[in-house]
Amino acid sequence: MEDSTEMSGAECRAYWVSVLDRIARPVLEALAERELRARMPVEARSGVADRAEYTHFEAVARTLVGIAPWLELPPDDTSEGALRATYRGLVAAGLRAALTPASPDYLNFHRGQQPLVEMGFLGQSVLRAPNVLNADMDARTRADLIAALRAGRDRRPSYSNWLLFAATAEVALRALGADWDPMRVDYALRQHEAWYKGDGVYGDGPAFHWDYYNSFVIQPMLVEIVRELGDAKGWESFREPVLSRARRWAAVQERLISPEGTYPPLGRSLAYRFGAFQSLAQAALLGLLPDEVTPGAVREALTAVIRRQVEAPGTFDAGGWLRIGFCGAQPGIGEGYISTGSLYLCTAVLLPLGLPADAPFWSEPAADWTAKRLWSGRDGPIDHAL
Repeated sequence: MEDSTEMSGAECRAYWVSVLDRIARPVLEALAERELRARMPVEARSGVADRAEYTHFEAVARTLVGIAPWLELPPDDTSEGALRATYRGLVAAGLRAALTPASPDYLNFHRGQQPLVEMGFLGQSVLRAPNVLNADMDARTRADLIAALRAGRDRRPSYSNWLLFAATAEVALRALGADWDPMRVDYALRQHEAWYKGDGVYGDGPAFHWDYYNSFVIQPMLVEIVRELGDAKGWESFREPVLSRARRWAAVQERLISPEGTYPPLGRSLAYRFGAFQSLAQAALLGLLPDEVTPGAVREALTAVIRRQVEAPGTFDAGGWLRIGFCGAQPGIGEGYISTGSLYLCTAVLLPLGLPADAPFWSEPAADWTAKRLWSGRDGPIDHAL
């Protein structure tokens, strides 16, 4: 495998766009043609029979959550711009298919608990693409999207990071100009404040877990919520603590990436692959990187991780769909709630594609990330707790 540091920033961006296209195209093309259920395989743990109820909603919401900022970039006459225009068309047609009850690909908003999770990711996508997934939508699609995001109110989320799925759906309703429930948002914010463990890390509920849920869900959704609420009375005090903790967590995430582009396989949901670095990617997108972590180094580190996982043999099946695994096809690491659609949360690492090509993330010279620099014997900054 070619070392990512041999690529320029422009070459890295082109590679990331190719990864986006490889992962997202099967999902969004099939949905736009109303054939997602017909084409997408449903891989799940042996003996788990209910995932076909939920896996298609998972694939759609989780694909959108990672590519939304890229869709939001203005049109241009580059090859990337042409591809983005294609994807905007796919998303528009796909949303109609997903939100129309008569469609064969109408998504499951009403049965079971899992749709609560995907409503959160769908709401997060709306917040990340305020034009493509909000202002530019036709009235019918917006109304159907609002109804879909409201559909989970008859179910109670678990006393865990699931509170944030409910809260993010409500904040998305607020952004869409619809009636929303401030209590669900307030409860999630206050509970996560109570669950804060220190040094930039939250518990998943009252307990702390060694896993990547601070990045899969908790910190990214907290950041999106406080940014959307802004200085709204009653919640303004949450903003700075949430953002400062996200900045510290981004520093930790950068240091977790080894010189070889690997990272510790800790905790559950490892089949989300490089979605584990959503927080670091979000910090790069939003300008939240700490001073000692440069955009050029983060680009190199994330590129190394992406290449290690996306290019591992067995990551995709013959039809181009993701397979359960951490590095290749490893069905044994898939928990009972994991199926083909779940895996598309990996797109969350691609958030910096929402930055223009001349942003420092893409234009800065390549730089070694912390672990690569220190393990080579060179000097580096001291790590400090928050």
